[in-house]
Amino acid sequence: MLEILQYGFMQNAITAAILASIACGIIGVYVVVKKIVFISGGISHASFGGIGVGYYLGINPLYGLIPFSLLSAVVMGLVSKRAKVAEDTLIGILWSLGMAIGIVFIYLTPGYAPDLLSYLFGNILTVPRSDIYLMLALDVVIIVLVYAFYKEFMALCFDEEFAKVAGINIERLYLLLLCLIALTIVLLIKVVGIILIIALLTMPATLSRHYTNDIRKMMYLAMFFGALFSVAGLFLSYIFDIPSGATIILVMSTVYILHFIYDGLKPKIAG
Repeated sequence: MLEILQYGFMQNAITAAILASIACGIIGVYVVVKKIVFISGGISHASFGGIGVGYYLGINPLYGLIPFSLLSAVVMGLVSKRAKVAEDTLIGILWSLGMAIGIVFIYLTPGYAPDLLSYLFGNILTVPRSDIYLMLALDVVIIVLVYAFYKEFMALCFDEEFAKVAGINIERLYLLLLCLIALTIVLLIKVVGIILIIALLTMPATLSRHYTNDIRKMMYLAMFFGALFSVAGLFLSYIFDIPSGATIILVMSTVYILHFIYDGLKPKIAG
């Protein structure tokens, strides 16, 4: 089975899986601890508008995705903090708006939109070398910012009142966290696609939380789990000739469900 590693597309796919796992391991922990899964899902789906804009302008859709996802993150963050309407209602509206913008721009683009399904459902086997470099650059940005604001993010996630007393601008820090989530979504989109991003963003972090409450250790474990499940799903998708993004999520879900069942049976076994 190891002979498939000689192929360039498989090397790119494994590299992309590892780079994506680094981002989802770090940022996924904040998403789970801060309990902002829904707004993260809103950002991921709204970012489809950037893909449509990219196709319409004739550029790499990822270059349209980055500014659009960042804009979506800022708008949703401001709306969730300042609007008087229910947060989930507004996020749902912006979620749908972004998707609608993407659909309209893709429709207006002359000809056929190649690789569109890979952005919706993921196809890690088709990730080119240029996207690998972009993913590496985004990983570096995420790591540097998380390292620089680590203590502030800890305060934001666990004790906002203390953060306010300490003079931290909560709103700006929250918007920065959402922007980091947006960059992580860009990294994950070619791995599992917009539809399945939230699973990859949250499951490794949730699983790591079963083993430790230390944030740093959670991040390392989430990165390990993300890389392990992604590479395993990648190999299985290649062997059985099935979609890679869905296979990665099925592997993750299976492991998580088995772990959940084992946790439930453990007291009875011990007894």
